[in-house]
Amino acid sequence: MQIIEILFWICLFLVFYTYVGYGIVLYCLVALKRLICKKKDKEEEVDDNKLPHVTLMICAYNEQDVVDMKMENSLQLDYPKDKLHIAWVTDGSNDNTNSMLEKYEGVRVLHRPERRGKTAALNRGIALAETSIIIMTDANTMVNTGAVREVVRLFRDPKVGCVAGEKRVMARCEGQAAAEGEGLYWKYESALKRLDSELYSAMGAAGEFNAIRKELYEEMPEDTLLDDFIMSMKMVDNGYRIAYTADAFAMEYGSANLEEEGKRKRRIAAGGLQSIWRLKRMLNPLRHPTATFQYISHRVLRWSITPIALIALIPLNVILVIGGSGQVYNIIWILQILFYAAALAGYVLACKGRKNKILYIAYYFLFMNINVFRGMAYLCKHKNNGAWEKAKRG
Repeated sequence: MQIIEILFWICLFLVFYTYVGYGIVLYCLVALKRLICKKKDKEEEVDDNKLPHVTLMICAYNEQDVVDMKMENSLQLDYPKDKLHIAWVTDGSNDNTNSMLEKYEGVRVLHRPERRGKTAALNRGIALAETSIIIMTDANTMVNTGAVREVVRLFRDPKVGCVAGEKRVMARCEGQAAAEGEGLYWKYESALKRLDSELYSAMGAAGEFNAIRKELYEEMPEDTLLDDFIMSMKMVDNGYRIAYTADAFAMEYGSANLEEEGKRKRRIAAGGLQSIWRLKRMLNPLRHPTATFQYISHRVLRWSITPIALIALIPLNVILVIGGSGQVYNIIWILQILFYAAALAGYVLACKGRKNKILYIAYYFLFMNINVFRGMAYLCKHKNNGAWEKAKRG
C-alpha cells in the first residue's frame, strides 16, 4: 500500500505543478529577477529611414473567403510601405485565392499546384524571402497596426532569434462554448509566455503571428505537425531567445464547435509528442539549464506524463479509499468526483449551447487532456504527410 501512496502523491504533484505550480514558481522567479536586475531605460524610436525591410508572409490554402479582409488589414499596418513586402504562399490552392490576389499591386504570390502541407510551404517561402526579418501570420487572423514596428524593436537585441506575438481568440456570439473555452486557455497561456520571456525565453511561438531572423531558420521535415513551435524552439536550442510581446497580436475567431476544437487539440497533442522527440537535445539541462527547466515544466509535462498522471489518480485513489489509508484520501476522492461531475455538467450545457464559466473550465481542462490520448493515436497514423484538415472557425 505504501507504493500506491507514493505513486498517488507523485501523480497529484505532477498534475498540480504542471497546471498551477509552475505558474507560481515562474512568477516568483521573475519577481526575484526584477529585484536583482535593473529595469532597462525606454528605447528611443528609430527613424523610418533606418528601419529594416521586412517580409510579411502568409501561408494559405483555399482562403478565398478571407483574402480581401486579410489584405486590407495588411495594408493598414503602420510601417513604411516601401519596406514592408507582402508574400503569399498558396501551394495547392484551387479556389479563387490566387486570382483575387492579382489585383493587389506589389504582392508576391508563390504558388505551386501540389499541396504538401504548411511546413513545405514555409520551407519554400522562407528560402525565397529577400529580407532578413520574416513575419508570419495566418490568413484568417487580423493583426494590430503597430505589430510590425514592435517586432522590429525587439529584434534590436541580437540574442532574440524569434518574436512571438499574442494570440487573441474571439467568439462571434455569447455562449459559443468552444471559442470562449479556447479564449480562456489562451489568456492563461499568454500570461505564462509573458513570464517565460521575462525569465529567459518564451517556450514557442504561435503560428498566428510570429517573426524570425531568416539566417537562423532551419528547414524542417515536411511531416512536421507543429511547424511554428519546432521552428522557434530550434532557435532556443541554438542559444537564442524567443521574445514575447502583447503589443503585437493577432485576432481570430475560435473553433466553430467542440468537434472542430477537438481536431485542433488532437493535432496539437500529436505535434507536441513529435516535438519532444525532435527537440530531445533540449532535455539535457547541461546545455541551456534555464531553457530546459522552462521547456519541461511548460511543455513536455503537459504533452506526455501529466495527462497519464491525471487518469492514474482515479484508480490509485479508489485503492487507497477502499484500503482505509486515511481521511485525506477520502476527501481527495470526493473532490475528484465533484470535479468530474462539474466537467460532465459543463459538457452537457455546452452541447445545449449554454455555458456556465466554472463548469466549462472543468470540462475544457478535461477535454484538453483527453485529446492528448487522441493525439497519440493520431501520431501513430500520421505518416509523412504535412497536409491536414483545417478546423472550422466560428
